[in-house]
Amino acid sequence: MFPSINPDAMNRLFKIAVVSLLTLAGLLIVAFVLLRCVFRDEATAMLLDRQKKERVELLRSAAAYAAEPGADYCFTYRQDTARAREISRYFRLDTLLQAGAPTWERALTLARFVARNIPHANQSVYPERRNAIGLWEYTREVEPAFNCRLHSIMLHELMLASGITNRFVTCLPADSLDNDCHVVNLVWLPEREKWAMLDSDMRAWVSSPDGTPLSLGEMRERYIAGEPTEIHWLLESRGEEYRSYYDAYWAKNLYWFESWDTTTYDRENGTQTEGRIIALVPPGYSGFQQTATGVRTSDAERFWAAPDSAE
Repeated sequence: MFPSINPDAMNRLFKIAVVSLLTLAGLLIVAFVLLRCVFRDEATAMLLDRQKKERVELLRSAAAYAAEPGADYCFTYRQDTARAREISRYFRLDTLLQAGAPTWERALTLARFVARNIPHANQSVYPERRNAIGLWEYTREVEPAFNCRLHSIMLHELMLASGITNRFVTCLPADSLDNDCHVVNLVWLPEREKWAMLDSDMRAWVSSPDGTPLSLGEMRERYIAGEPTEIHWLLESRGEEYRSYYDAYWAKNLYWFESWDTTTYDRENGTQTEGRIIALVPPGYSGFQQTATGVRTSDAERFWAAPDSAE
């Protein structure tokens, strides 16, 4: 004869078993999520590190730049007092900028203003008015954000209206099948007698370890030489993963460059027809997507030359 089973004891054992199984399942789920996050972060870091190394090797394998004494182009930086006054009044730049502040501090202030008010996006409707005022009104009336090229055009005109010599530069990869490039501003710092890269779209600038802002040419040289750089965020700090992404992204887009030879307002607004696109490429590299009237050069010293006084 089998002993009788207490129903209450059975219920308690059943409840204990269910709780134990649920606890175990919960622990397994937590462990899985933690392991997945750890492995994902490690995998992402490894992928970005490998991408950067491959892209840097591509930069190193490119032929060295060479001087071209007979080159028939130069970069001109033109000012328009009436347009500068119009833009300054519209944006109330006198309330944004500290009088007498160094050029770099004023440029950073304007870049933060653009970055804070206009996020990055690949807009679905391309703006008809591609100047500072037109782009600002576009973000208030059509779409709230736009891409790096429009960021650079807007920041270019704000800096120009503030008396800061600058130009926007397209930075491209070696692979003609890669349709992703980046456009940033190159700012002339007369106090330091050098150029500095400024990126309001991805909200950053790059320096040497001692904090000196770097130009695009200097960034490229440091990547090739394996020398360290520091990334500085214009607004809030970004995570380590994004920092690694941005670092690898630049290793890709420092292979060759394009810039207008004549810098002024409304440069891509359809009203400025004067000027040619100058492309700086490694010797032997043909580039791609260049206009028929463009100029190809391998003279880096001339391409990154200090500006003469703005006209």
